[in-house]
Amino acid sequence: MRESPAATFEAQCRARRLAFQVAPDGSAVFPPRLAAPGTGAPLQWSVSAGRGAVYAATVVRRRGEEPSSVVLVDLDEGFRMMSRVDGLAPEDVRIGLRVTARFTEDDPPVVFFVPEDAA
Repeated sequence: MRESPAATFEAQCRARRLAFQVAPDGSAVFPPRLAAPGTGAPLQWSVSAGRGAVYAATVVRRRGEEPSSVVLVDLDEGFRMMSRVDGLAPEDVRIGLRVTARFTEDDPPVVFFVPEDAA
């Protein structure tokens, strides 16, 4: 039986690789899924260099907690993902900021980003 796309993505994260899928036309597909959107075509896996730019950013302020960032990052390979930026005050995260992916020590690891100059 074939491993689920979510399990494959998790295994790649455990290996500290940011994986995404590629459709037959060469377009990046994320989040992971069973088949290409719109066509149902089979997808291939690829590994991102983990570099991109912040597309959108907001600051989340929960009562009793430190503020945190929530961002959408456009990866250089052509896909977008939601995450956070560490290493910079949430209020200082700006659209266009170049970032690099990192992984938490959690089980399973979670992808987050740091400013490219801090990488």
